[in-house]
Order: sequence, then structure tokens, then C-alpha cells
Amino acid sequence: MGQQKRTVIKTTAVAPCGLNCRLCRAYNRAENPCGGCRCPDDNQKFGYCLTCKIKNCSQLAKKRLKFCSDCREFPCKNLKQLDKRYQTRYGVTIVDNLVQIKKYGVRYFVNKEHEKWACPCCAILLCMHKPRCVSCGYQWQEK
Repeated sequence: MGQQKRTVIKTTAVAPCGLNCRLCRAYNRAENPCGGCRCPDDNQKFGYCLTCKIKNCSQLAKKRLKFCSDCREFPCKNLKQLDKRYQTRYGVTIVDNLVQIKKYGVRYFVNKEHEKWACPCCAILLCMHKPRCVSCGYQWQEK
């Protein structure tokens, strides 16, 4: 059996809200993929990312904060709403992600994300928005 390719998660793929952009369907598109929330080129961002209230938060910009967890208003109303939506739809809690990042650092978080989201069959990262691995078809989530 050949070696399986490990998908790399860069620390810059973690959005200010704690979402791992690398797990997003827009980031993983074959055509016109989103560059992620931290991409400096707005032309490479998906529409939602451009208008995101959290990404465009004045507190993040004014204080030059990397993550929402660095803000004294953490967790704010917008973050709580997003967290609830992602917990309900995808089983992802961004507030917990941010707590991990604050406590252990973003590199630790990225390594844990890889362990959690690597497909057990092909080692490619799963997409949190899809119930099957886009590479091998492994069904990881009941939908």
C-alpha cells in the first residue's frame, strides 16, 4: 500500500471566528475556490466571507486582534449565533475552537483539527458541509 498524502492545514486558514476555512466547501471547490477569511485578495473570497459581520468586526480591526477570543467582548452575540448554527448543522463549535486556540495556540489547534477531520480511508481532509469524503466517498456523517 502506498503512502497517503497528508493534507496540510495552514494556521492562516483559521478564521478570526475560529472556523477552519480548510474544511469549508467554498475553500475546497475545484473552480474559483475561496482563499479563506484571511486571504488578502478580496477577489479570492466567497461572497459570504466578504460580508461576514465577524470577519468585518470593528473591534477586530481597531484592536488588530487575530481571533475573537482576544476580544474582551468574547463571545459576542454574532459569534454566539454563528456558533449555534454550526453546532446544529455541522457539529462544530467555534467557541470551543477559540478556547483551544487561546489556551494551546493556533498550531496545536491546527494539528488537532487534522487528527479530527482527516478521512480514515484516504487521509484527505473532510468537508464539514458534506456528509461524504469528496475524495473517496467515505460517509462520515449521517444526513
